[in-house]
Amino acid sequence: MAMHGPYLAEIAHLMGDPARANMLHALMDGRALTAKELAFLAGVAPQTASGHLAKLMQGGLLGVAVQGRHRYYRLAGPEVAAALEGLMVLSGGQTNGRRLPPRVGADLARARTCYDHFAGRLGIAIHDALVAGGHLTVADGGYGLTRSGVALFAELGIDPAAASKDKRAALRPCLDWSERRPHLAGSLAAALACRCFEAGWVTRIKDSRAVVLTEKGRAALEAGLPGFRCDEPEALTPPVRAPLTASA
Repeated sequence: MAMHGPYLAEIAHLMGDPARANMLHALMDGRALTAKELAFLAGVAPQTASGHLAKLMQGGLLGVAVQGRHRYYRLAGPEVAAALEGLMVLSGGQTNGRRLPPRVGADLARARTCYDHFAGRLGIAIHDALVAGGHLTVADGGYGLTRSGVALFAELGIDPAAASKDKRAALRPCLDWSERRPHLAGSLAAALACRCFEAGWVTRIKDSRAVVLTEKGRAALEAGLPGFRCDEPEALTPPVRAPLTASA
């Protein structure tokens, strides 16, 4: 039987190269970057980066937008981001790419973008509040909105009908590599993230997938999404040992 397009092994090979893996990871926030920026984040020379980018383009993993003399690269679509997130779960979330801001690991675990939706403890908190409140139903291997869910998204300023016009699923679970639990993905989750950025509820951290939930955003989500809690994890305290007594 003839097969068209890259084989699974070829896709795995494209993603498996360390430099290309770091490039793909850098694009996981949904934004587009230049070849020079990707070369730096991958730790390779610009000429080497060009070869890697050409292979990723040929394999259908990247798209490019041309503005004047500049070419901006981005992931080809949410399915590529979903595959990368799955691989990060298998790898334990360990990456060796360069990171511009300090302590980015902690920032990413707290709140980040997973292509076009929220992940980390922020994404988990949104997902759990929707499930606990009975706003989601399981449908066709993904999620659907109940009546209360439709009303809730409308109150947050999001039209579920408009967001659902996207060809992909409106809502689906996406396994979070840092929390090992599902956060919310899909066109409606992307619309929620967009709404949060536009309203100033969430802000980006420069040169990172990490984002920050503002106090304004925390108040808005706690009011509009009952049960929403996105707090810092409790510190682990070592057990207190009873003093040893001398034996007779």
